[in-house]
Amino acid sequence: MIDSYTKTPRPLRRVDVDYVIDQTKCANCKDKPCLNSCPIDAIYTDIEENIIKIRSTCFGCVLCRNACPYDAISLDVHMDPPIKENVPNINVKLCKACGACVQACKKGSIHIVSDGKHPPHSEIDKESCVRCGYCFRVCPTDAIKYGQLLPKTVKGGKAIVVNQDNCIGCMTCTRVCPSMGALNVARTNKLPYINPGYCARCEECMHSCPSGAIKYSSRKKAYKMYSEIKSFDIVSDIIDHDIKRLSLDLISLNTVLRKVGKSIALEFNDQTFENFIECKVNDMMEKELSISLNSNIEVGVFNKLFGSYLMDRNIEVYTNKCIACGDCYNVCPVGAINLNGPNPITISDECIYCGKCVEQCKFDAIGAYDDYFYSKETDLYYARSYLHGQRVADFTLSNAKCQACAICAKNCPTEALTLGDNMMEFDSEKCIYCRNCEEICPLDAIRLINFR
Repeated sequence: MIDSYTKTPRPLRRVDVDYVIDQTKCANCKDKPCLNSCPIDAIYTDIEENIIKIRSTCFGCVLCRNACPYDAISLDVHMDPPIKENVPNINVKLCKACGACVQACKKGSIHIVSDGKHPPHSEIDKESCVRCGYCFRVCPTDAIKYGQLLPKTVKGGKAIVVNQDNCIGCMTCTRVCPSMGALNVARTNKLPYINPGYCARCEECMHSCPSGAIKYSSRKKAYKMYSEIKSFDIVSDIIDHDIKRLSLDLISLNTVLRKVGKSIALEFNDQTFENFIECKVNDMMEKELSISLNSNIEVGVFNKLFGSYLMDRNIEVYTNKCIACGDCYNVCPVGAINLNGPNPITISDECIYCGKCVEQCKFDAIGAYDDYFYSKETDLYYARSYLHGQRVADFTLSNAKCQACAICAKNCPTEALTLGDNMMEFDSEKCIYCRNCEEICPLDAIRLINFR
């Protein structure tokens, strides 16, 4: 049952939730979607301190964490073992040792014994019994007494299912189910689902569900739903294994790219150039990949990945040329340039490498360049490109990936990105192609291509 005043489910299982809220990130959020996401109003705004807090009634459903666009909420949920019914009692005087309960037990916890003191009768192993109540329901002589479960037929009737469209993912049902194997959590969508073959229809999950997502359905539909989710889980297991192996390879590739890039960049630093220099790195990459991946790898296998490796952007001030005129200071969109004349300017870490200062400087006192990988047919190159003016590129946005969280818009230095009707809008006239949006997008929905 749910208390109508507190909206808090009854304490079916002890749950301790430790939370940390990064208030510096939280302060930037105006909409506070976390407040509307909680089904029991456990998260709230402390009026006196004007910060977000979480009440002790929180049962760890993580909906507030998922709703937070700034990843400011961290939850650590600790749960006690689920509360279960007592092990059923068998009246040896009524038991006829027919074996019906032995056949019905899904865990093999019941066997027939003959101790010489009583007639042959069934006996339950208390350690392996899951208190599902199947034995109680099939016993023809009512020799088995089982808690407060209502007598229901096992084979006939309807089955209990979880409507995953309404499920909020709080996992309360998994905390109260007395039957191991009846309630599982899907690997794909991380929501609970019921195995009709193990469900004893005790209705504990149904009564405790705060969103009313658990209900009765036809057994045919229940088994079909279970079969589909289970199939997805099996496929997910196979994919996870392959992805894990691929992820390790990609981590190794990333390490190799950094190592090769750092080595070539040091050589570039000793060279003078005005526009563009490059170095073919096929041999070096193959050597490093064979060491990192412990196998003979052809560079061509990774060619398509090289273009997605983000540029290493650099900027420096030539102090012997800078006269601290302040022209660059006036055009910097993020205030990264510090003016302290007659000393040369300094550029802080807030710089977004847009190139506006390079374009504005009349004395060529600011140098900016990009180091990056690119592939051409079967060859891999590491290149350095000098920036003569403001960077220009093509902006691309994947509507399939974009969730309109507006993080990019809130961090855009020129307001080139704005949130329209549940979708991001791009103004090419305002964009300086600094790549700030591409770097902070949590869903990798933004890409800048065709730099020139």
